[in-house]
Amino acid sequence: MHTIGHAIFVLTAMLVVPVAVGAESYPARPVRVIAPYPPGSSADVMGRIYARSLTEAFGRQFVVDNRPGASGNIAAELVARATPDGHTLLVLNTSVSANHLLQKNVSFDVERDFQVMGMLGIAPYLLVVNNSLAAKSVKELIALSKASPGKVVYASTGIGGGLHLTMELFRMQTGIDMLHVPYKGSSTTVPDMMGGRIDVMFGSAPSLLTHVRAGRIRALGITSAKRSAAAPDVPTIHESGVRGFESATFGAFAGPAKTPRSIVGILNAAIAKWKKVVETAGIRAE
Repeated sequence: MHTIGHAIFVLTAMLVVPVAVGAESYPARPVRVIAPYPPGSSADVMGRIYARSLTEAFGRQFVVDNRPGASGNIAAELVARATPDGHTLLVLNTSVSANHLLQKNVSFDVERDFQVMGMLGIAPYLLVVNNSLAAKSVKELIALSKASPGKVVYASTGIGGGLHLTMELFRMQTGIDMLHVPYKGSSTTVPDMMGGRIDVMFGSAPSLLTHVRAGRIRALGITSAKRSAAAPDVPTIHESGVRGFESATFGAFAGPAKTPRSIVGILNAAIAKWKKVVETAGIRAE
């Protein structure tokens, strides 16, 4: 996807790893980790995994503060205006990084207004359906959608977000027509899917795997290039017949642009030490 590729390019260009770490005491107080989407989203899951680990590493609380709205722009604007001292961090992800390509009048510039502290990981999406839908595989879903154009209902967590764009890519590559119902976050999409009000959706693999394992919803495919170690029984969408299909969201900690390089270095080193922790949640550390 062009927006995802651009977002990862921007992130790579912004990531600065200082060669020296300052001796100043950091953190001096609890650190706010601002997640741009509701609890259960991939950004929230990544933020909480690392917040727990960094709390243990530093002996200071790293507290996740969910600030959803405006496709992540509310959270991004809050962090862009924060004091650049490393005590207010943003869980920067694909959607927030790509907003300027999809929206007018975005008040922040990702490259100008943020400093990336470290890459958290890359999370694929799961393609899931409710248990009553007569589709047990990707091929069956495509056949069902083609047999009833515009009748199968799919959800996203907002127009222009990673889940919406991933489904649009899937529709383009398969030639199917489905009805889009945008939600404000994953906290309502999953209950509505279990209740049969939604037929299908792409969602964050780390947040959906719990529901899949419990049998509340059914996974048809995963958007990574290879099967995930966290869900080895779920085939990739590529191997299910949609050749070359791949999509994912990245997560990174970012702070205001003028954050001192010494603090960036301290956080970058700490994040690097904890990357293996995230793999059990279905997130690939990079």
